[in-house]
Amino acid sequence: MDRGRESRWEKDAVTVEIMYALVSGGVLALLIFGAIVTPAFIWHLSRPVSQTLLIVGGCVGAPAGIVRIVHVLRQHGRQRRAGR
Repeated sequence: MDRGRESRWEKDAVTVEIMYALVSGGVLALLIFGAIVTPAFIWHLSRPVSQTLLIVGGCVGAPAGIVRIVHVLRQHGRQRRAGR
């Protein structure tokens, strides 16, 4: 009977870890995107410069969020295999 509870606890831990990875990756992506795009809105830059900043923000922010998600999930997998 204990085995069933451990299995459920492990499933819950994995679910929490996935949600943490997604939220922290999303927040990181938004922060990086916002940091790059903000000057375009503050200083009213020309249209081509604003578009370039939007593209660069997306091209840098999205991969950073994905890298964060992968890092968190790999770290959790290593800890699970190590028995922690």
